[in-house]
Amino acid sequence: MRQLIRNVRIFDGTGSDPVPGAVLIEGDRIAAVLPADTDVEADSVIDGQGGTLMPGMVDAHTHLTWGSSVEKIYHQFILPPEELKVAAWRNARVLLDHGYTSLYSAGALGDQIEPELARAIEAGETPGPRLVPSTLERSPEGEEGVETGDVFNGRGPEAMRGFVAYCAAEGVKSLKLVISGEDALKPGSSGDILYTDEEMLAAGEAAKEAGLWIATHAYSPRAITLALEAGARILYHCSFADDAAIDAMAAKKDAIFYAPGPGVSVAALEASPPPHIDMSSMKASAAERLELEKALVPKLKARGVRILPGGDYGFPFNPHGRNARDLEHFVTYYGFTPAEALSAATMLGGQLMGQQVGQVKPGYLADLLLIDGDPAKDVRIMQDANHIKMIMLGGRLYKSPAEQPVTA
Repeated sequence: MRQLIRNVRIFDGTGSDPVPGAVLIEGDRIAAVLPADTDVEADSVIDGQGGTLMPGMVDAHTHLTWGSSVEKIYHQFILPPEELKVAAWRNARVLLDHGYTSLYSAGALGDQIEPELARAIEAGETPGPRLVPSTLERSPEGEEGVETGDVFNGRGPEAMRGFVAYCAAEGVKSLKLVISGEDALKPGSSGDILYTDEEMLAAGEAAKEAGLWIATHAYSPRAITLALEAGARILYHCSFADDAAIDAMAAKKDAIFYAPGPGVSVAALEASPPPHIDMSSMKASAAERLELEKALVPKLKARGVRILPGGDYGFPFNPHGRNARDLEHFVTYYGFTPAEALSAATMLGGQLMGQQVGQVKPGYLADLLLIDGDPAKDVRIMQDANHIKMIMLGGRLYKSPAEQPVTA
């Protein structure tokens, strides 16, 4: 099937200004990007009515099992298994509704949920974006070198290899390793190192052999070094990086991605919890991280490190569906231009996914959005799903424009 989208301004994902044009789609891929006045034969024609045609967005730090969304807020973090699955399925659909056509998971609260969801989405059994699935976020327990027998918490290199093997068998594509502590939950723990050098290297070797990726929760310089030495694909947070850590990340800029995650920090600072909820530690940590990242992120950007949006959405104060706020945060806190922030969410996100997504380019998958307005000038437009007039995933219309002229 040949589809033509015309009368649009095309933001191709690279960060260049939108230009008038048309796009021809054959099957699930973009066949050609054409001049605005092109008249070609097609089975259907979509009139973009002067809107912006752009790639679908990618969230680089997704927790689908963190249950809260703009449609349903959960005031408890841990949900019963069945409700956890319902929430994950719902959140995948909510993110697609808000223009996210690809997600890179940063870990789950339940085992096997995301591989099952990824298979269901691919089979067309439930709506959702393309998904790189993960499993439970792994953090160790017990004394160093003591095997606990738990695939998710065991100590020692062999336990790490066992965890990777388990992930591979379950259909996980990216495993999540928590290397640093978390000040928001345990004040002063961001400098804690939870894994030994040997454990991290064993995980890295096993993941490489199994063809899996590694995502890492890393705050301190030592945690960043361990993540890089293990061959991590994406590093989250990194707020306390020093000059040596910046140099190390820059040296691996062609192999890694970095997602600072401002969304949860800003939302924590904005939150007004009821009296029985104490968010003081979370707010203090958020303020410190944001201040550090204001200096850190521009340094890494200047060194060519690929920096992506994705901000720990899924808390009741930071629900799924508000993910596009990260684009505004990139502009406000990190000094990105709107077009750079949009490119980070599309082209760079596509590179993270390892698929031909994130650009309006011949040969790429037709994951496309039609926007009423110009988000390359004002990314805040992307926070309102009403501005998204069309959502296309692999050439299939998930959301159709209100008026869609069709020709035979």
